[in-house]
Amino acid sequence: MSSARRTLQDFKAQLFKALAHPTRVRILECLRLGEQTVSALQAQLGIEGNAVSQQLGVLRANHVVEGRKDGTSVYYRVVDENIFVVLDAARNIFTNHLGTLQSLADEDAVVSAGSESLVPSDDRIAAEASAFPEGRERTG
Repeated sequence: MSSARRTLQDFKAQLFKALAHPTRVRILECLRLGEQTVSALQAQLGIEGNAVSQQLGVLRANHVVEGRKDGTSVYYRVVDENIFVVLDAARNIFTNHLGTLQSLADEDAVVSAGSESLVPSDDRIAAEASAFPEGRERTG
């Protein structure tokens, strides 16, 4: 394998690692609307500022976001808008997966509705028991 190919694969793996935390994904979804401060992100996400800063640090270290200082505030933005293509693709995969799971659940419900219950009712147990006089064991 060529070193360029390995470098590309390493880059992809690092990118996916950077996206591998729900809070980081939520931050990116917030930044889809444009640059924002830590306080604005904190308010939108409903989590502590230090947690937002920690996750932004991971995204910044992986060149997914960058900060711009303006006075005492730092405004964060996405470095490459193509990250949203990746997030949209993940959403589509999730939606397809949900559709598949729903289809399987629907098929299972149809099969279950069309067959007798595996757990016999009290009436069925009583009927089967009365078919066998006491002292005679049931075979099969």
